[in-house]
Amino acid sequence: MVKVTQLHRDLMSLTLYRSTLEDPIAAAFVHLLRSIRQAATQPSWDGEVLVLEAYSAWFQAIAPLSLSWGSYVRSLVLKADNPFTRMLQKCSIDAVNPAVIKAAQRDLTILQGLADLTGETIGTMVNSVVANVELPVWISAESVRISANQSQTDSELLSEKSNWSTQLQSLGEYYRQYGTGQFAMFKAFTWRSGELIGIPNPDPIQTLDLIGYEWQRDALLQNTEALLAGYPALHVLLYGSRGSGKSSLIKSLLQTYGDRGLRLVEVTKAELLSLPQIVEQLRDVPQKFIIFVDDLSFEEDDDAYKALKVVLEGNVTARALNTVVYATSNRRHLIREFYGDRPRPKDADEIHQWDTLQEKLSFSDRFGLTLTFEPADQITYLAMVSHLAQRAGIELPQPDLEFRALQWATRHNGRSGRSARQFVDFLTADLARSPD
Repeated sequence: MVKVTQLHRDLMSLTLYRSTLEDPIAAAFVHLLRSIRQAATQPSWDGEVLVLEAYSAWFQAIAPLSLSWGSYVRSLVLKADNPFTRMLQKCSIDAVNPAVIKAAQRDLTILQGLADLTGETIGTMVNSVVANVELPVWISAESVRISANQSQTDSELLSEKSNWSTQLQSLGEYYRQYGTGQFAMFKAFTWRSGELIGIPNPDPIQTLDLIGYEWQRDALLQNTEALLAGYPALHVLLYGSRGSGKSSLIKSLLQTYGDRGLRLVEVTKAELLSLPQIVEQLRDVPQKFIIFVDDLSFEEDDDAYKALKVVLEGNVTARALNTVVYATSNRRHLIREFYGDRPRPKDADEIHQWDTLQEKLSFSDRFGLTLTFEPADQITYLAMVSHLAQRAGIELPQPDLEFRALQWATRHNGRSGRSARQFVDFLTADLARSPD
C-alpha cells in the first residue's frame, strides 16, 4: 500500500510532463490508484467495487493497443507536448534553464518508475484491497515500435535498461526529428473550425505508383527536397485535366518524406480565409508543412483568394520558411473570367478595366512553379494500367489486359490515371470472384 501512495503522490507532483496524465489511458490508471488509496483508507464493499470498476476501465482502455504498460508510458514521453519538449525542438539542452532541466529529470525518473510496473504488480496493488477476486493480468509480449514515425535506430531511447533522466540530449534530437504532441502522432492534418485535426489513416499512395508525368513528379520532388533542407521553396500550382494524378502526387509525398519531418495540412476552399492563421500557427514548429488546397478556383466576388494571395506573396510579416502551398486546379486561370469582363470602347463602368482583368489573369502567376498535366494518350494510359496491374499482382496476358483497359476507358471516364486505377481495382475484384 505504501508503494501505491508514493506512486500516486509522485504522479501528482509532475511539473513539465504533467500533460501525460491527461491521456485517457494514463488518466484511467491514475483513477485506479486513487480508488485503491480510498479503499485502503476506508475499507468497505462499495470501495472494493469502485476499485474493480477502475481496474476494468483501465484494462479495457489499454486492451486494443497490444502494448506492454511500460511501452505505452514510454510512448507518452516520446510524444509529449509541453514547454520543455518545445524548447528542446529549438535549442540544445545546454541552452535550457538549469531549473527546467532538473524538473525534467525528476519527471522522467517518476515516469520511468511508472513504466517499470508490470501487469502482475498492478494486479497485486488491486488485490491488496480486494480479496478473493482473480483478476485478468495485463501481459503483452509485443515487439512493435511505439510510434509510426519512429525508426529502429531509436529503439534504445528510454529503454528499460537505461536511465531516462540522463537522456535529455537524445530526447531533444528525437523531438526535433519526429515532433511533439499531435505532430508526433500524425503526419497528415485537416483544418476544421479553427484547429488542426489529425488524420490517423492518410492515403497510402506511393510516389512510384504515379507514372506518365515523370518530369512533373521530379520537379515537385526537387522543390520538396528544398523545403526539407531549409531553403526557400516555391509555392506550386498543379494544373491540368481531371484524373491525371495531381492530388495523388501531392498526397504521395507523405510516404516519401514523412519520416524526414514532412507534414501535410489539407485546407478546403471554405477554410481559405484561415490560411494566414494556419501559417502563423505552424511558423515556429521544426517540421516542414505542405498546405494542400485541392480543386482550387474562385468566383469573381470571392474574397477567399485574398487570403491565399497574402500567403503566396507575403505581407509585412516575414515569410514562414517551413511552409509552402501546393494547390491543384483544372483551371489555368483560377478566377473565373467572362467575355463581359473584357473592356470595350463603349464601356464606361470602370476606367482601368484592363487592370481588373489582368488582376484576375495574373493570380495563378503568383505560384512560383506551375506544373501542367496534359491528358493521357493511349500509350501513357496503357503504361499506367500495366504498372498498376503489376503492383496488384494481376497476371493476365498483355494483349488481354490492354484490350480490357481500352474497353473500360471507352465505357467509363476516358483515359486518365484515375480511370487506370479504377480499372485495376475492378479487375482485381473481378478476378478474385472468377479466377477462371
